[in-house]
Amino acid sequence: MHSLKVIFALLVAAALGSEAVLAQPVLGAQGGEGEPSRRQQWLVPSPDPARPARALLFRPPGAGPFPLALIAHATTQNVLRRAQMPQPEYRALAGSMVARGFAVLVPERLGHGATGGTYLEDQGGCDEANYSRAARATAGQIRLALDYLSDQPFVRKDHAVVIGHSAGGWGALALAAESRNGILAIIAFAPGRGGRANDFPNQVCAPHTLLASAAEFGRSAKVPVTWLVAANDSYFSPALSRQVADAFREAGGRVDFHVLPAHGGEGHWLPESENGVKLAAADIDRALRARRAARAKP
Repeated sequence: MHSLKVIFALLVAAALGSEAVLAQPVLGAQGGEGEPSRRQQWLVPSPDPARPARALLFRPPGAGPFPLALIAHATTQNVLRRAQMPQPEYRALAGSMVARGFAVLVPERLGHGATGGTYLEDQGGCDEANYSRAARATAGQIRLALDYLSDQPFVRKDHAVVIGHSAGGWGALALAAESRNGILAIIAFAPGRGGRANDFPNQVCAPHTLLASAAEFGRSAKVPVTWLVAANDSYFSPALSRQVADAFREAGGRVDFHVLPAHGGEGHWLPESENGVKLAAADIDRALRARRAARAKP
């Protein structure tokens, strides 16, 4: 009788284990390709094993392998706005990189939109904002998605470019200390946190902390950064952006800083529009030329 109970318990445990395995989400492509640029929904890893990140993948024609560009999106401290965010697409920016021969991944990080889950990038209150912690949380999620895509057969190893927007760009700066998996260039559109404090233009929470965090990232930076900001960005003005970029550079980071022409009513959203991407085209090309030169070095 005792042995029968043991066998029954083992069978139940095995069944429960099988259910748990089946319940685990399957990563990778979640359907067929569409338009534009072979647009395809994917699931990629996140820090929560039970909650993968939704992502969009765009690719040129053919089997590849292609160099990889990952676009890291902006965020907000407002929990309701985060929950209502549509899946980030950056269609014009992604299309421009596909035209340059890149496969492009746009992952949605935890705490946003349909991906949901715990928001890991909270900077804290305005006066005591912890921008370094927030950046590292963003960077960790970028890294997970980047590592996963770098293992796909259609992606070229050691040829990655990270393109970050606002908080996504701020997280990319924290990645500048890394060179594994071949991050050869970072392009950051108005990187920062704490912009438009309390929804007031040109007000930034604890700007001195932003400068200190930029210097922290610059001290260990290995990857060159192209830093772009529109002339009419009211989240991180060109003047403040230059100060933050200078703090990164003076600590040891390599920065190519450029102010782009004013764009629309709010320049902070420049990388989300076709006209904005056109304004940045020459600077993107310059960053990619530098990337090719870095790759060519022995």
